[in-house]
Amino acid sequence: MMIEVSSLQKEYGDKLALKGIDFAVADGEVFGFLGPNGAGKTTTLKILAGQLQPTGGQATILGMEVTAQKEAVQLNIGFVPEKTNLYERLTVAQNLQFFCRLYNCKTDNMDEYLHKVNLLKEKNTPVKQLSKGMKQKVLLVRALLHRPKLLFLDEPTSGLDPTSADNMHRILQDINKAGTTIFLTSHNMEEVEKLCHRVAFLNEGRIVAQGSPEELKLQHADRTLRVLLDDGSKEEKVLDMDCKETSTLVSCWLRHGKVRAIHSSEPTLADIFVKVTGRDF
Repeated sequence: MMIEVSSLQKEYGDKLALKGIDFAVADGEVFGFLGPNGAGKTTTLKILAGQLQPTGGQATILGMEVTAQKEAVQLNIGFVPEKTNLYERLTVAQNLQFFCRLYNCKTDNMDEYLHKVNLLKEKNTPVKQLSKGMKQKVLLVRALLHRPKLLFLDEPTSGLDPTSADNMHRILQDINKAGTTIFLTSHNMEEVEKLCHRVAFLNEGRIVAQGSPEELKLQHADRTLRVLLDDGSKEEKVLDMDCKETSTLVSCWLRHGKVRAIHSSEPTLADIFVKVTGRDF
């Protein structure tokens, strides 16, 4: 496993922010870690990145305990924060070169990654002149320069326009196909459904649901069919899928060409988010 978390707890004074959570992320997965503001997502991210000491439980990355072997763990992870923390007056290249000196890694692959995110022409441009979408791409390149096995992404497309977000999604999919495991937090449920193999919902410090998007939709479906008849009435029939008469009725309508459309009542991830957390996002 890339990540294994067992009974993880974190206290802030009298407040228990994480109440013994358990989850695992397989090598090569894109894993979505979801929840409303204040659920404990950022706390979990900081613990996994070695920036915060847990109160109890254990977290390992590549079999290494994240607090006891923090430096070794950090050499294998990349982190893309939600808020831009680049040096605005420095050029793109200067920002990346500074990061490489901190991580003691070579800059040989800088141009390769800048080309992948369509920023090679902006290599010598001061960061302050870039759009937010471009800055997000610089953050992504910075996180990849030391070729990490695990990439943490905190709201990677927050504030981006649809075209920039879609471009970022394609880049992340390519990175994952090349072998990098991705741990993603996002409030964009369409983004999560598009990118993630599995997800976990965190609420008030506890994981309240986890599985693949398909599994969760089946678990939370209300088992109804909506059938729109093509008989001039424009009436939509709502049928119980577990009722024996439903299959007979639908088959009859189909044989006589009366069905205009059939829809299952499968929930979206956004619906499931609200259902399991009791809060909107």
